[in-house]
Amino acid sequence: MRIMVDTNVLVSALLFPASRVSRALEGIVAGHTLVLASFVIDELRDVVERKFPGKASAIDRLLDRLSYETAYTPRRPEPGLFEIRDAKDYPVLYTAMTNGVDILVTGDKDFAEVRVDRPRIMTPAQFCEEYL
Repeated sequence: MRIMVDTNVLVSALLFPASRVSRALEGIVAGHTLVLASFVIDELRDVVERKFPGKASAIDRLLDRLSYETAYTPRRPEPGLFEIRDAKDYPVLYTAMTNGVDILVTGDKDFAEVRVDRPRIMTPAQFCEEYL
């Protein structure tokens, strides 16, 4: 399966390498195709450099050890494909939808309210329970 993770999953894996989130990420990489949106990679750098400046160099180590495809997120994604409370989350799901992603793994509760046919939206805990 093609599985995309949201920024919060990568931040958690970076800060808490022994967590369930890290285990979910490892399971995705081991048995599936990990897809990272260019938007997520950029947001990861911004968040870590702003909130955890001492961890900024760890981003490259994390991304270097992961095997993944990069999916380009356009600067202005086509509006209106779905409704989501936080407009900053729109590019993530838009990229997943337009790049054939089967599952989006995220800890962001705003995604739980979104109804789309594909991708399936799951938390890291749900992914672990079902696939690991």
